[in-house]
Amino acid sequence: MTAHVADWKKDAVKKYAKLISEAKVVGLLDMTSLPAAQLAKMRGSLRETVTIVMGRKRLFRLAFEQVKDKPGIEELKEKLAGMPALLFTSDNPFTLYKTLDKSKSSAPAKAGSVAPKDIVVQAGPTQFAPGPIISELGNVGLKAGIEDGKVAIKEDATVAKEGDVIDENLSSILLRLGIEPMEIGLNLTHVYADGTLFDKKVLAIDEQEYLDNISQASRWAFNLAFEAAYPTADNTELLIKKAFTDSKALALEQNIMADVVAEELLTKAERQMLSLKSTANITDEVPKEEAKEEDKKEEPKEEEKKEEPSEEKSEEQPKEEKKEESTAPLTQPEAGGADEPRETKHEEKENQ
Repeated sequence: MTAHVADWKKDAVKKYAKLISEAKVVGLLDMTSLPAAQLAKMRGSLRETVTIVMGRKRLFRLAFEQVKDKPGIEELKEKLAGMPALLFTSDNPFTLYKTLDKSKSSAPAKAGSVAPKDIVVQAGPTQFAPGPIISELGNVGLKAGIEDGKVAIKEDATVAKEGDVIDENLSSILLRLGIEPMEIGLNLTHVYADGTLFDKKVLAIDEQEYLDNISQASRWAFNLAFEAAYPTADNTELLIKKAFTDSKALALEQNIMADVVAEELLTKAERQMLSLKSTANITDEVPKEEAKEEDKKEEPKEEEKKEEPSEEKSEEQPKEEKKEESTAPLTQPEAGGADEPRETKHEEKENQ
């Protein structure tokens, strides 16, 4: 005996299966806690690019089982959660997630709501006056104290994990703290595209973080190539400069003479000489004993210089006397033969 299945259910399964088979991208939505007005507004804004179909989990599972031309599509039937809906589009999965995520708005958490992500309360001052609120904060896992006459939360704390059910006490505290952890919008949980199943966490890409990671990877690759001396278009010039700097440093260290280091080597040698001179206490002054000996050696030379002109003068004196004698006028001899002795003296001189 076979169970009777309503015709509308059969038609619904065929319709879902056809949409799944023809769509390029198939997504799963969780419509839990989404107000009807918000859903109607989002459907209107996405009508041109997205088709949204709501239905029952069992009918969706039967539709996934009937699709045979999309390998791996049946895995979506195990991912249905909350109030499910199917989304069909031709957009890129990441672009689709980004579009839906931007359309969401925050809302307070109600008792019984499921946390869409980890709810973290940051440390800092509050507007609460001291009183029973301190124990209420402690009941939900928050350490509190008094600062400047107001209650302050001492340290960051995670008050609910993703998927936890929020109770009445926590929802009340979050509301009083002004924290709205809930998100009103289309909650895209999984996407199937080209045989690949994407999870929500994979689709939720922080573009700035992604760009930062690419930049960091580029820097790491550049540093690795530079340190390994692997030439690329980006580091060739720097590698040549590094090679020149290293070779110059080696020449200076090992005292290898080259054109580019000659002046620096001479400067280095002079510094070493002055350092050695200072260490050995060497001065430029001549010792006194050596100076005395040099003075003694120089003294005879000076005396000889003084004596030379006197000898020359003594040699020149006779010549002058001879000149005077030869040029002296002859006088008449006086009476009494007084000139004879003179002649004798003159003859003696000539004979000499």
